[in-house]
Amino acid sequence: MQGAFDLVVKGGVVVGLTGRGQLDVYVREGKVVALEPPSRTMAASRTVDADGLLVLPGMVDTHVHLMDPGDVTRENFPTGTLAAACSGVTTIIEHTHGWPVTSPDRLAEKRAHLRGRSYVDYGLAAHVWDDAAQDISGLWRRGVSFFKIFTCATHGVPAVTHDRLSEVFDLLADLGAPALVHCEDDQITSASERRLHEAGRNDPGILPAWRSLPAELVAVGTVALLARLSGARVTIAHVSSPPVLELLRDEQLRGSPAVAESCPQYLFLHEDEVYEHGALRKFTPPARVRCTDDAQEMWRALNSGAIHLLSSDHAPSTREQKLAGDIWQAPFGLPGLDTTFRLMLDAALSGRTSLERVVGAYARAPARRYGLAGKGRLAPGADADLVLVDPSGQSLIADEGVHSKAGWTPYAGRAVRGSVVSVLLRGVPVVDNGRVVTAPSGQFMAGPGTVEED
Repeated sequence: MQGAFDLVVKGGVVVGLTGRGQLDVYVREGKVVALEPPSRTMAASRTVDADGLLVLPGMVDTHVHLMDPGDVTRENFPTGTLAAACSGVTTIIEHTHGWPVTSPDRLAEKRAHLRGRSYVDYGLAAHVWDDAAQDISGLWRRGVSFFKIFTCATHGVPAVTHDRLSEVFDLLADLGAPALVHCEDDQITSASERRLHEAGRNDPGILPAWRSLPAELVAVGTVALLARLSGARVTIAHVSSPPVLELLRDEQLRGSPAVAESCPQYLFLHEDEVYEHGALRKFTPPARVRCTDDAQEMWRALNSGAIHLLSSDHAPSTREQKLAGDIWQAPFGLPGLDTTFRLMLDAALSGRTSLERVVGAYARAPARRYGLAGKGRLAPGADADLVLVDPSGQSLIADEGVHSKAGWTPYAGRAVRGSVVSVLLRGVPVVDNGRVVTAPSGQFMAGPGTVEED
């Protein structure tokens, strides 16, 4: 007999922002329709047994680089979104520096290229170039999720100067469009780079000396101030350390709307690892944890909400690409989509944070920040993006388990608790018992400023 619902996920413990409870999740036409106690049974065409499992909303990773189109030797949409799906991430926002979206025509071209290439739903971000002629309002109307801005030249992307940044923030505030800003001061990083080259340095220690904490602090202070003066909805990307959070908090107390994003590398990796691992720890801002107190401060910031949202900043290269030249030539970035949720799940099950906070920081907050309607929550009307987790599962993070084209992870060898059993996208199984069971079916999610579609 045909059920009143397409699907029921039955017997699991549903985790929300403020608590958890044993609830059955009923789905119709890809949407959550009801959350009901097990004592109330309603007919459904299909049942997923979640007995003994945790049921979480799909994670939402809003800082991802998949290089597609462009040079896909480092990553592409099929491999990157496969890594996302297998790790419990059902929505991403992507932007690649190698093929930046800087015009409505480029956006349309990228959207056409990506059809049928994603295992998860996705939004796209645009880059702001230091060029006053750029059509920012046109990009916002055509569906980008946010605008990525660099305050220092990185990845071949030019720095946006302070005068241009003020102009852009005013425009973004008028549009209601958010920005994600990479904060390192260009003058400081350029001067440090010049001095290190003059000294003949090419050892791994150049990284923390080149991409220094003062460079990050100066840029964060400027960006947060300009956000306060303009009212622009700014997210500070990959905040690295407690001093940066303290500076941002001071500006927030003065009325700045800027908030902090951070990533697992600033919770788990230590600054001195670069001396042992070299280019395999080259990312920027670099890791700044030097001792247990530094790490504990970052975890407190996450748990208090001072770190507003989490992302992977997935920016992979293969091991061979990382090690092909010296430390100067090696590409920046780490692979992260395979491991971010696994690390945070382990942290929650080990007591460093809570499952509710993981849902808040890695699902709900990013979805709300960037207007991803229906994502990041389990409630009637939300998309039925579900992650079923076995809290008793245990595994070892290993290079062999990486789905990303990178083929390696800086977290290899770490034992983690909890395992992703199944992942559903809009009610359709994508991953079951660790195996992908569907072709790519991810859909483009137009940003909230969209007024015209292709």
